[in-house]
Formats: sequence, structure tokens, C-alpha cells
Amino acid sequence: MPDLWQLHLYGYEADLTVNGTPHLIRPGRISPAPPGTEVRYRYRGRSEHLYVHLRLSTSGTPRSVPVIQDAGPELPLLTAQLRPALDVWPNTAARAAAEVWAALWRVAQLTPPTTRDTQAAHPAVVAAVALIETRLAEPLTVSEIAKTAGVSHNHLTRLFRAATGETVVGSIRARRMERARHFLRATTLTLPAVAASLGIPDLQAFNKVCRRELGAAPRCIRAAQTTTDNAPLGHGDGGGEGEDAGAVGVVVGDGPTGEAVAGEADPLGCGGRAVHRRPA
Repeated sequence: MPDLWQLHLYGYEADLTVNGTPHLIRPGRISPAPPGTEVRYRYRGRSEHLYVHLRLSTSGTPRSVPVIQDAGPELPLLTAQLRPALDVWPNTAARAAAEVWAALWRVAQLTPPTTRDTQAAHPAVVAAVALIETRLAEPLTVSEIAKTAGVSHNHLTRLFRAATGETVVGSIRARRMERARHFLRATTLTLPAVAASLGIPDLQAFNKVCRRELGAAPRCIRAAQTTTDNAPLGHGDGGGEGEDAGAVGVVVGDGPTGEAVAGEADPLGCGGRAVHRRPA
């Protein structure tokens, strides 16, 4: 795609070629591709993935990310962020952009497999964290999270603290404030859009919680950081045999071999679920 970045979260095995360099696709891997990149796929059967096309500016602090990498333990969280973005697009574009931003930030912070903690989190904790990430913009109670995770309120509280070192309520508050700080500093989302991504109903309440939790009003936090230009809205088109279909927008420059360097901006565009079948 000449103008948009592509981001894909895979659920199958296939062969990927990016600008002539081969890569292996495996379930749970994620890959970004810069605008103008030649991307070709060789499918081995039914192949389903989540995708987003996005647009980023070249301003901001560059980050190097692999062309393709394992999402590892972050996979449930990335899936939980991308699916709601696709569900609400385009009716609630601000929330979709917020969810995609959070997913992009998570991808940028993925650590190499050799440095990850090899001890797997309890399934109830994984389910709880995924639900929190999915519902940051909505009211949440510990009892509701525990019910979804399939454990009691008290058992979830103990498991969660053992795995994360914090309470469930504290984690929800921290994640909302982390999202607020990032969106205020690294995007040009409007203040109402940022507040909506946190489930805060009005700017007065948003201003109050930012002062209490972050030590400054939202406008002051944003003013302290260089803002980026607004990116135009765009849509991705499907591809043909051996090529990929649509995604959400990112504009970045080429990095070292096998990597892409991403700047910071507003992801805007469309995404979806693509299903491919190997030609007969």
C-alpha cells in the first residue's frame, strides 16, 4: 500500500516476503509493514488474521521494531485491544483510534523472547487483564471481572496481586492513567476523545482525575510535549492471491534490514478480519 502502514496479527502458518526478504508466519505473531512495502503471502490453507491500516507522521521519537515477532504473553491483550477497535469502527472513530494506539504502543514495547518471564501467568489473571484492557472505556467491578475469569472475587484478588504486585482496582486505575498520559503526550486526539477512551463522561471529571493521579491538568500535560499533526482518514483495500488484504494506518521510515522505524502520530483508517485460502 503506497500511503498506509499495515499491521497484522496472525492466527495461522504461512510464508511472508517483505521487499524480497522471506519470513515465517506462525500463530501469535504480529507484523507491521511501512507504506510502499512490497508484501507477498504464500498461504497453506484457510488463513485468518486481524489487520489494521494506519497512517503515522515521521515526527516523534523513533522506535525500531522487528518486521515480524511473537506477541508471546501479550497476545491476548493485543487481540483484546484490536477486536473492540474493529467492532466500533467507524461509528465511534475516537475510541477505535484509542484502542489501536494502545495496541501499537504495546507492540513497540514487546521484549525479545529471551528476556521475558518464562513463568506463565494463571489463566484467570490473563483473562482478567484482557478484560481490563478491553473495557478501559467502560465501568468495571472486581466481581464482574472475577465472574468472567471463572474464579471467585477473593481468589482473583489473591492471584492478581501475586502475579502483578497490585490490586485489580489499582491496576484498572493505573492502566487508565497510563493510557491518558500516552494519548495526551503522543497523539493529537481531542481531550473529549481521550476522556472517552477512559470511560470518563465529561472534561471536568477528566481534569480532576488527571490533576489527582498525574499531577497536572490534561492541557498542561499535552502542552509539555511536542504534538503531532493530524493525519487524514484513509481506507485499505483488499489484495489478490499471494497478497494481503486491508489494515489501520501508520507512516514511518525504513529502518535497518529487517526492521521498521516508527514515528508517533494518530492512527486513523479501517481494519477488519481477513480470511484467505490457498488457490486450488
